[in-house]
Amino acid sequence: MELTKLIGFGVAGNFAGHLEQAGEASDFVNVKVKDAIQPKAIFPFYVPHIENSFLNVFPISHDRIQFPSGADNLQIEPEVCLICDVEYENNKVKALQPCEFAAFNDCSIRRPGARKISEKKNWGSASKGMSPQRITLDKFSSGGELDHYHIASFLRRDGECHAYGLDSPAVEYSYFHETLLNWVTDKMNHQQDEGPAEDISALLKAAHYPEKVIISIGATRYTSFGEQNFLQPGDESVVVVYDARRYNAEQISQMAATGEFTGEGMSLLRQLVVAA
Repeated sequence: MELTKLIGFGVAGNFAGHLEQAGEASDFVNVKVKDAIQPKAIFPFYVPHIENSFLNVFPISHDRIQFPSGADNLQIEPEVCLICDVEYENNKVKALQPCEFAAFNDCSIRRPGARKISEKKNWGSASKGMSPQRITLDKFSSGGELDHYHIASFLRRDGECHAYGLDSPAVEYSYFHETLLNWVTDKMNHQQDEGPAEDISALLKAAHYPEKVIISIGATRYTSFGEQNFLQPGDESVVVVYDARRYNAEQISQMAATGEFTGEGMSLLRQLVVAA
């Protein structure tokens, strides 16, 4: 699968409390939602073929984060991403069919006053991360394989390892399964260019209606360390999506501390932060 052919979107506000910790809640004060736990919007982080836009730069790396010049407030955003087949009808998204999932780092810059969410999400190549270990989805509904997985993240710095995000079951996403897919499909067809959000149907057209899409479905809440500490060159970012039937949180933490991850049932993303 050639990832550069896939369009990339993220879901904003799909884990209770994350936007507040990330300093982004104020971006969405005027966004109307149907219920309190509903995500706020979807945003693009990569759009193939689009002209005259920073979004046409492929941002995903499997092993590094390119530290942006002049930034001092870069944060890991530990997530699950879904790779989905897209079915269209009359240039509208008819259905999304998730086929794989992986650990994802929707790395972000805190940029007060940014006009669009996407302006915090793609500052060039290696500004995002996705594990090379993609896990096949049997189904994306209750009782499916992903229901048993947790998301954990760590920052390794100067020989020490710190938990960055709270160890979180995937099923704790506010919108999940069919609820999430139906909501994303609706946003792809009807989200407008308003406030921090963008017209997604126009971006799909610009991308020549790609057959597959990467959807990062939301970042977990931070630990106190993750909330207060930003990435610097020389750090290593670790995001692991693991089968909680095989491992517990302490075992994963020990693997992160030693840097030695072994065994099946995990999607691992390790990225070295490198200076520009």
